[in-house]
Amino acid sequence: MVRFQNVGMRYGLGPEVLRDVSFHLPPGSFHFLSGASGAGKSSLLKLMYLACRPSRGLISLFDSDIATMPRRALPAVRRQIGVVFQDFRLLDHMNVIDNVALPLRVAGAKRTEIRDHARELLKWVGLDDCLDALPPTLSGGQKQRVAIARAVISRPLLLLADEPTGNVDDTIAMRLLRLFEELNRLGTTVLIATHNENLIRRAGRPRLHLSGGELTGPFHGAAAGEEGRA
Repeated sequence: MVRFQNVGMRYGLGPEVLRDVSFHLPPGSFHFLSGASGAGKSSLLKLMYLACRPSRGLISLFDSDIATMPRRALPAVRRQIGVVFQDFRLLDHMNVIDNVALPLRVAGAKRTEIRDHARELLKWVGLDDCLDALPPTLSGGQKQRVAIARAVISRPLLLLADEPTGNVDDTIAMRLLRLFEELNRLGTTVLIATHNENLIRRAGRPRLHLSGGELTGPFHGAAAGEEGRA
């Protein structure tokens, strides 16, 4: 599903923010990505959803090398990737249900199917009473849940989430985790970047850990520092 080989990344002429990163995510796997602020988590996700190119190394998505992939093929690859952004990126002029339904509209799904599926997902994330609300009227936690529903509505092959539980309480965080796990059971490969150690421990999934732009792991269950000393 995803393979990185000796990948490095820098912004402009600055120092590398990722160095010699190598890992692979098998199809249908579920991993967490941990690390302190500034460790490179968001940069790694940007490479995976094709927002940036590596400065060196090889990246393969869905068995295709992105360095040699024709530019015209990139949109089709991106449509197979669901992304939950840390800053939400909702469209303020569209109500909640239309924001969530947008990926299905772009894909050309039937109108009745779009509305029904969007309504079902919003009920799952606890926002079935906010269907017609505009994003500026929502709290940070509500915006986060809308962003998650939008990312998963098209059942992507790969789901990337950047701090998806950062603006919600523990009860909602666990509910969202169950949503990610259900999507994973249906075949989606999931990678969640988070600082939430409680969520990682309770999920019991392997993690990749970034420190100073370098990757360690995968670790299983315990915190990365504890595993590193084991």
